[in-house]
Amino acid sequence: MDAGSYTGIPTFTDYNYTDYEDDQLCNKSAIIKFGAVVTPVFLWIVTLLSLFGNSLVLVILMKYENLRSLTNIFILNLALSDLLFTFGLPFWASYHIHGWTFGEVACQAVIFLFYTGFYSSIMFLTIMTIHRYLAVVHPLSDLGSKRLCYGSVTSSIVWIVSCLAAVPALVMHRVNKLDGKSYCDYADTKWKIGGIYQQNILFLLALSVFTFCYVKILGTLLRSRSHTRYRTVKLIFTIAVLFFLGWAPYNVLIFLKSLTEMGTVWPFAECSVSKGIDFAFYICRLIAFSHCCLNPVFYVFVGVKFRSHLKKLLKKLWFCQTTVLDIQHRSSRAILSNGEELSLY
Repeated sequence: MDAGSYTGIPTFTDYNYTDYEDDQLCNKSAIIKFGAVVTPVFLWIVTLLSLFGNSLVLVILMKYENLRSLTNIFILNLALSDLLFTFGLPFWASYHIHGWTFGEVACQAVIFLFYTGFYSSIMFLTIMTIHRYLAVVHPLSDLGSKRLCYGSVTSSIVWIVSCLAAVPALVMHRVNKLDGKSYCDYADTKWKIGGIYQQNILFLLALSVFTFCYVKILGTLLRSRSHTRYRTVKLIFTIAVLFFLGWAPYNVLIFLKSLTEMGTVWPFAECSVSKGIDFAFYICRLIAFSHCCLNPVFYVFVGVKFRSHLKKLLKKLWFCQTTVLDIQHRSSRAILSNGEELSLY
């Protein structure tokens, strides 16, 4: 087993032949072939969609929205988290085919960005949920003119905590060689299991906060006569549900894979069970990793203001393109009407 079985980072040592309690070799070649074909293609598609979508979100926020709004500040930071997470996906796509070919410094750097993006996404969604809870359930807690200061300080704290949470993975990853291939892996098995439990605990804490806040929000809205006032609740609720549905199966699977790592917990020491977990892990990892490109899609379908801003931006781009083509057409006609220019042909 390797670090990738816990972090979600594609590796190979996970799927070599492994000895189990029945002393038989567990052949996982079919899983290797499946991952080698599907995973790299999928990760490149997610990378391109995420870069385009989240960059578009940043442009719309900075061009059309008021960044003094706490919601907009957190959405901007969430887009940055998704882009940070996306940065590592091309490396994992290559890694899944060729092994790690980028050196130890790049191994540690990409691992650090992976974890920082993952942790910051969870934290910003949790902060956004708490903010909506306060706005709906305790509307008198308005921060007024201190919103920008509060948003900046909170965002800075989230980024600092996310970076600190990613430091253990940064420090403990090394490039190791096995059977002629290099692997970006934890240097110690205990740190592997510690990494998965850290992810699980943070995910469960965020899920608990999310559940509590939205149960209270839903109760308040049901007692309210006007629901249209809380459109932002619908947007953030959709984003949060999307995140937890995407990452919950992944967190379950990395926990189960930690049990197969131990090799003594029944029935996880059996080959058939381990192979089933490995295959399910492949699928759940792809679902979880695709989350970074889905937020912009839901902004369009759920966020009324975002959809309106996107239409404005597209109209402006279309107008600019039409203007350029019109200028080029007029220039061509002017050249053709000039005898001196015609003599050059």
